[in-house]
Amino acid sequence: MQHFSELKLCSALRSNLEKNEFVTPTPVQVQAIPPLMEGRDVVATAQTGTGKTLAFSIPVIEALAAVPRTKTIKVLILSPTRELAIQIDAAFRQLAHGMRIRTAVVVGGMSESNQLRDIQAGAEVVIATPGRLCDYLGRRLIDLSGAATVVLDEADRMLDMGFLPDLRLILDKLPAKRHTMLFSATMGQSVAGLAASYVHNPVWIAVEACAQTAGQIDLFCYEVPRGSKFDLLEYLLKSEQGSFLVFVATKEGAERLTKFLERENHKVASIHGDRSQNQRNEALQGFKDGVYRVLVATDVAARGIHVDDIAHVVNYDLPQEAENFIHRIGRTGRAGARGASWTFVTPMERTDVRNYERTLGIQVQYRELPPLPRPIGLVADVDAFLAAMNASLPLAEAPKPTVTRSFSGRRRRR
Repeated sequence: MQHFSELKLCSALRSNLEKNEFVTPTPVQVQAIPPLMEGRDVVATAQTGTGKTLAFSIPVIEALAAVPRTKTIKVLILSPTRELAIQIDAAFRQLAHGMRIRTAVVVGGMSESNQLRDIQAGAEVVIATPGRLCDYLGRRLIDLSGAATVVLDEADRMLDMGFLPDLRLILDKLPAKRHTMLFSATMGQSVAGLAASYVHNPVWIAVEACAQTAGQIDLFCYEVPRGSKFDLLEYLLKSEQGSFLVFVATKEGAERLTKFLERENHKVASIHGDRSQNQRNEALQGFKDGVYRVLVATDVAARGIHVDDIAHVVNYDLPQEAENFIHRIGRTGRAGARGASWTFVTPMERTDVRNYERTLGIQVQYRELPPLPRPIGLVADVDAFLAAMNASLPLAEAPKPTVTRSFSGRRRRR
């Protein structure tokens, strides 16, 4: 398959693909769509951002178009996060425009009454996170007995988040004879076990993630003292064009960095675990629309955030796992566009980056640290610096960090 026009699709779906300028399928779409349209189960491994949503949406919509409309849930799509569920719903509606296919989103952090209203109005497709769906099942607010098609999207992420018991409960509620599609960014032992238990005689598809990422994204790395990370980020924001998605390790760190960037008059928003769903939606939509040039995020945004034309991803803090490195940088370089990833590494983290390169089969380009607005080491204690700003004190009055030594001989700040 070279073009979507080669597929035997109903006129409405074909027209929607053309209107949205979907012409050439990605590798995962080429391999997954034909067997799915034949009714085969599929287990597909492909990097985030390679078009998995379209890969399962086209067969699902075409199948729904071929059967009479009923007020019964026919399709269940499971997602690890609210953000991804909402975006799947938006993409699905876009492709099914004018086809009278109703959808309902079932996630936490949003109005339960609106979700139940959409279900009761006759949703044929439910897009849900496992936790909230299990809550509805426990209260008998939803009936999945007719859902003969199930999609497990970002299956590895759902398992990483501890949703295996919920997934088992949900899948056991579905018809024994069903059409199952499992999509994952990685194929670890837990995902393989889930596939072995719940997917029948599947077509196995694997699209190499790391090679594809390396071909589309320039991977740069700076070795920088921890206290100079702010200055380096500021340098990049001034010297590079386009939007920035900046990943930090903690939600507290996200708040601190956002506050700092606001003080420097950057248009910035943040997404992390303490933000409400409305706040997350506003931040993401503002980032998409260009209201915010910078989005600061924890790894809650590493998967499932589909924003076109992100120019730069910054690993302000390193992720805990090598796989998350790929998921993070996969937010740029999408749909054939080039992107840039900038990783900030402290001297103590050199080994971590070398491990990422070896594990993922990638190579980063180390760059010489540029001249920074303030001398390296001047802002040695980030928290003290921000505390001084919050108190509107001159930087010189910020308390100096206390340095002690642990029994291991390492210097430690407090």
